[in-house]
Amino acid sequence: MTPPTDIDEAKTREKIDAKLEAAGWVIQDKKKINLFEKLGVAVREMDTDTGPADYMLFIEGKACGIVEAKREGTELGGVAEQSARYASSTVKFIERWVPDDQPLPFLYESTNHEIRFRDERDPHPRSRFVFHFHKPETFKVWLEESDTLRDRLQNDLPELNTEPLRLCQIDAIHGIEKSLKAGKPRALLQMATGSGKTYAAVTQVYRLAKFAKAKRVLFLVDRGNLGTNAKDEFEQFVIPHDGRKFTQHYNVNILGRAGIPDATKVTISTIQRMYSQLTGQELDDEADEHSGFEIEGSTISKEPRPVAYNPGIPIEEFDVIIIDECHRSIYNLWRQVLEYFDAFLIGLTATPTKKTIGFFNQNLVSEYTHEDAVVDKVNVGYDIYRIKTELTEQGNTIEAGAAVQIRDRLTKEKRLEILDDEEKWLANRLDRSVLAPNQIRTVIQAYKDSCLKECFPERKFENGKMTWVPKTLIFAKDDDHCDRIVDAVREVFDEGNAFCKKITYKIGKREAEEAIKAFRTDPQYRISVTVDMIATGTDIKPLECVMFMRDVKSQSYYEQMKGRGTRVISLDELHKVTPDAPGKSRFVLVDCVGVTETDKTETKSLETKPSVSTAKLMEQIARGDRNSETLRALGNRLIRLDLKLNDQQRKHVNSVINETLGISKPLALIAGELIHATNEEPLIEAAKIHAKTEEPTEKDIQAAFKPKADILIKPFHNPDLRELVEELRKNTDQLIDETPDKPIYTGYDIERAKGMINNWQQFIQDHKNELDAIQLIYQQPYQTRHLSYEQIEKLAEEIQQPPYNLAPIEVWKAYEQLEKNKVKGVPPKELLTNIVSLIRFSTGLSDVLEPFTELVNNRFDNWLKQQDKAFQSDQLDWLNKIKEQIAQNAEMTVDDFNYIPFNQEGGLLRARELFGKELEPLINELNGYLIA
Repeated sequence: MTPPTDIDEAKTREKIDAKLEAAGWVIQDKKKINLFEKLGVAVREMDTDTGPADYMLFIEGKACGIVEAKREGTELGGVAEQSARYASSTVKFIERWVPDDQPLPFLYESTNHEIRFRDERDPHPRSRFVFHFHKPETFKVWLEESDTLRDRLQNDLPELNTEPLRLCQIDAIHGIEKSLKAGKPRALLQMATGSGKTYAAVTQVYRLAKFAKAKRVLFLVDRGNLGTNAKDEFEQFVIPHDGRKFTQHYNVNILGRAGIPDATKVTISTIQRMYSQLTGQELDDEADEHSGFEIEGSTISKEPRPVAYNPGIPIEEFDVIIIDECHRSIYNLWRQVLEYFDAFLIGLTATPTKKTIGFFNQNLVSEYTHEDAVVDKVNVGYDIYRIKTELTEQGNTIEAGAAVQIRDRLTKEKRLEILDDEEKWLANRLDRSVLAPNQIRTVIQAYKDSCLKECFPERKFENGKMTWVPKTLIFAKDDDHCDRIVDAVREVFDEGNAFCKKITYKIGKREAEEAIKAFRTDPQYRISVTVDMIATGTDIKPLECVMFMRDVKSQSYYEQMKGRGTRVISLDELHKVTPDAPGKSRFVLVDCVGVTETDKTETKSLETKPSVSTAKLMEQIARGDRNSETLRALGNRLIRLDLKLNDQQRKHVNSVINETLGISKPLALIAGELIHATNEEPLIEAAKIHAKTEEPTEKDIQAAFKPKADILIKPFHNPDLRELVEELRKNTDQLIDETPDKPIYTGYDIERAKGMINNWQQFIQDHKNELDAIQLIYQQPYQTRHLSYEQIEKLAEEIQQPPYNLAPIEVWKAYEQLEKNKVKGVPPKELLTNIVSLIRFSTGLSDVLEPFTELVNNRFDNWLKQQDKAFQSDQLDWLNKIKEQIAQNAEMTVDDFNYIPFNQEGGLLRARELFGKELEPLINELNGYLIA
């Protein structure tokens, strides 16, 4: 049989020896055996009654395991029988941790690259791949325990206390525990934003710590500041039937530079922070604050971040890893960080993709979608309101000879220039190389004048000004764009600084966290502008508007950003910040850039010559990317940048570099070093020496390059330098176009309107034989039609229930958008009798949709003209009151004379005096005729 590779078993053993020693084992030959030299001893070629075992493992002088070694390339799946044979074999005079009739518990099969492991004491011993060997200290702890973690997971988890949990959280925990009991290494949980993923996860962690005796749990968050939110959840969690908080029983810490304290039960971290701990690389606080959805949107290297064994953080450090928000980087750049640990992986996400589901072995244990959450009133749905302006959609052309302002992007200095040639710019240059102050101002003005009035007509307005603008979050393109939006908002709304603020990394981490807290609770603080700092995970329940002034290409990231508005909030809590809000039943997505219209795709890794922004390139390097292709691309960018700089700019960037490194090294030299060091030939030669082979693999090349890369990229750990380089890299001149802008469309999204009409028509079709109100309109001649307010209320309640979720006023607006020439006016929102007009129009009984009051008024005028006799003025006055009663309530009864406004002018007695015996027939006739 041809060997898999040229590396034989002896060379493989050298690699295995090194790994065992790194984990703390002493390697011995059986002829020089000293089982008490150290806690853990691995004896080579230990003789058994069935032949020599490649390695027998001893803890405190007693046998506990086997390592079966195979040459490179061997498929390990069929080797388990050999390790099992040696584990059950007799070895003379040797003490064992288990009785003679039981196999040694800890069994490995290994090549120089792969290791498989199982514990024979588990309920169903099953081999699994592990990154490295376990430490002897770990085996000693395991041996002294009466059962294993997998045994406890299967047998010791009690019935779940469901009292404080929603049904979706109960399903989630049951799904996770079913997966854990089956020994499945990975499980994915889908729960809609705002439905309580974190609380469910904390509940699960408590059960694993209390009943399954899990040693330690790693809780991974998307961004650094979300670690504080997660820690708050643990601190606030009340243990069932105990009354004490989680943190009164267990230590919970956010991972910092000091590492993982021994007494910590739960470690909270970003995956990039954990990578920095494993590799010993620097990670500045700002790099830890960027969302994986944002910064990993595109990446230059296809390989995951390389990780080597770190004895200070062994593979068994965590029993369970919970990944909150499973964006694509977990199975791309950071995959090896997760696979480093011998732990169960539990993923939490509101927006699973196919690749995410694939990474978790298609083990989707629970699904709770946004639609489910809306139906259960755990989330609120949303309306789309579109704002288009001429400049946003079409760009602009500035004639030659026009005087324009030019702004330096870096210094913000402005100068006046006369255009020699016509300047035509397209919309994609907006807020990048072209600034259009009037475009931002126009969008904000349209939001104030049109969107707020149309979307929140029930709110209070004084002198045309909204008393309490709904809490609004605006997504901007970058920090400079944020500043200009903030200024425009304050100007358009005629408010001060407290009304609108920005929340980005640039204002400082602590300041940003304080601003987020204030946005939740401060009634004066109405509008916040951000880039991506509040895009994921941040809970701002009073939010009623999410406004996109930037486009987003990733579907999952877009869903996350939308999710900021879905949180439900009680009326009392909402009134603390928005006193006139009738409640939060939906939020409004204000689309100013077509974000709801562009195709959304899962961003794919770019393998060759990718188009990745310099900002993202530097961010990846700050987070740990050492791929030679990444560094070479950055070197090329820096060379091009240096050629564009003037003397003052070059001096500025070089001074920041000098401060960072403590030595003088100009930008051009750094760029040159990056390019020269990543030339193909020196990379291959270094890899040959490092890997001791004439044909190094790509992995060998990157491993050999990494130490040099660590030195080359030191300047880019400084966030100030990264920011400066990015500003300089952009076109330093920004043309300021002061052309007036104007809205070309404001209104609800057309597709939403069509969907609403379809829902309404489906409702009528489904219920026309069931609801009394519809039956009366469909089946009775107009003279005998009789509607009651109670019937209309029943109809309105039915419409607003799932699966229709309709409000009559919204259906009216949808018809107005799609058939404007057939709709006359918009009625008061609270008038339930508008349902009658809607039914007449949508069923073809009327060609025009008009407010019910208009219908009644017109029919009343016709009715008067048809009467044979003339009414006296007192009688006309009372007939008009009867008409108004029918317009407001769809009917008039004799009992209504006992209430306002009739009882103020004599009530039923006065009515009988005026109309005599004709009163009841007259009322019946009007009830039928006026709503025909």
